[in-house]
Amino acid sequence: VQLQASGGGLVRPGGSLRVSCAASGTIFSIGALDWYRQAPGKQRELVAAIDSGRTTNYVDSVKGRFTVFRDRPANTVHLQMNSLKPDDTAVYYCNGIIQGKSYWGMGTLVTVSS
Repeated sequence: VQLQASGGGLVRPGGSLRVSCAASGTIFSIGALDWYRQAPGKQRELVAAIDSGRTTNYVDSVKGRFTVFRDRPANTVHLQMNSLKPDDTAVYYCNGIIQGKSYWGMGTLVTVSS
C-alpha cells in the first residue's frame, strides 16, 4: 500500500490550489484520511481530516478556506485550498488509515508568494 501526494506548486496570495493523495495497492478498507503540513522551522501540524464517513475537521487557521473531500472509487482524498496566504506555505503530507495501519505519503510543496 502506498499514498502518493500531488498537486503542489507556486501560487499567489489569494489564489487557489488543490492537492490530492491517492492510495494504491491491495486495498480493502480506508478509514480516516488526514492532511498535515510542515512549514520551515515549524512542527508538523494537522490541517484537515475526514473520517470514513463525511465528517470533517479543520485547524482554525484554515476554516472557511480549505475543504477536504474524498473520491471513494479512486481511493483519493483532495484538499481544496482557497484564499491562500503566505503562512500556508509548507510541505503538505497526507496520512491514511488503511486496513487498520497508518501510512504516510511523500510531501508536496505548496508555496504562496507574490
